[in-house]
Amino acid sequence: MPEQSQEPERAIAGTGMGGAMDLAASEATTLERAPGGPEGKPRSLWSDAWRDLRRDPVFILSALLICFLVVIAIRPSLIASGNPLTCDLARAQDGPAPGHPFGFDGQGCDVYTRTVHGARASVTVGVCATLGVALFGSVLGGLAGFFGGAGDAVLSRTTDIFFAIPVVLGGLVLLSVVPSSTVWPVVGFIVLLGWPQISRIARGSVITAKQLDYVQAARALGASNSRILLRHIAPNALAPVIVVATIALGTYIALEATLSYLGVGLKPPSVSWGIDISAASPYVRNAPHALLWPAGALAITVLAFIMLGDAVRDALDPRLR
Repeated sequence: MPEQSQEPERAIAGTGMGGAMDLAASEATTLERAPGGPEGKPRSLWSDAWRDLRRDPVFILSALLICFLVVIAIRPSLIASGNPLTCDLARAQDGPAPGHPFGFDGQGCDVYTRTVHGARASVTVGVCATLGVALFGSVLGGLAGFFGGAGDAVLSRTTDIFFAIPVVLGGLVLLSVVPSSTVWPVVGFIVLLGWPQISRIARGSVITAKQLDYVQAARALGASNSRILLRHIAPNALAPVIVVATIALGTYIALEATLSYLGVGLKPPSVSWGIDISAASPYVRNAPHALLWPAGALAITVLAFIMLGDAVRDALDPRLR
């Protein structure tokens, strides 16, 4: 009997350049399935970023902490059933007691209850201000960077003017004439002074993206300006805006607390960490717990959003991989 050939089964695989190469069948199958994910679909920047984020312990920890803060901001009664405005002067500056683990402040209010309820104002200001800044700034910056001309020049000089305004001083001037004690004047102020940063980031991203080959090819094929901007440029210019906005969210929460501490942000009877820190400052030696708990909650919240922004930046920036 003729000896059976020990040669592995061969296959012809295309090279993609008009030629072919002789491969083993298993190698050819591997070559065909190499691009994209397990189902043969090409991976995008966003899918790669999500895969990296799921493996990042910093992202997981910060995301869990932020989810917890959002939940207690929506339903603070889940972990604090008391009324933050109910106070007992007879227990002013008292330390921790059964049912009151954080003690009492200078007015006899439960520090634990006020700390939990204070998350609502901070999270609301941070999220709403970030959405407003990101939407307003990215639209203006994107349009200016795409069309250029006089509109771009006017926007650039306008952002320079806003960058020259000290944020805290601007808040003292503008918010001191607003009698409202709700979060919306503070949100409006942050959007007013915060959009230039996002606008400049979006403008630079759009200017870079519109010079790429695939955009020039779409323009040569007759695509309209709106299609080029929305379908080709915006998805690729959006990543830097998301990164900056995520990090800025924590900054806006700290800014709200600063303005409330100075007496021009949220005002009583609103419950805010900045208000509680301001009220506890005069007697910090006698009752440090009244200041440390809201200040600690503020610091942890700001740190969580900054850590989240750093993780998102690392995942979305291909140069850091």
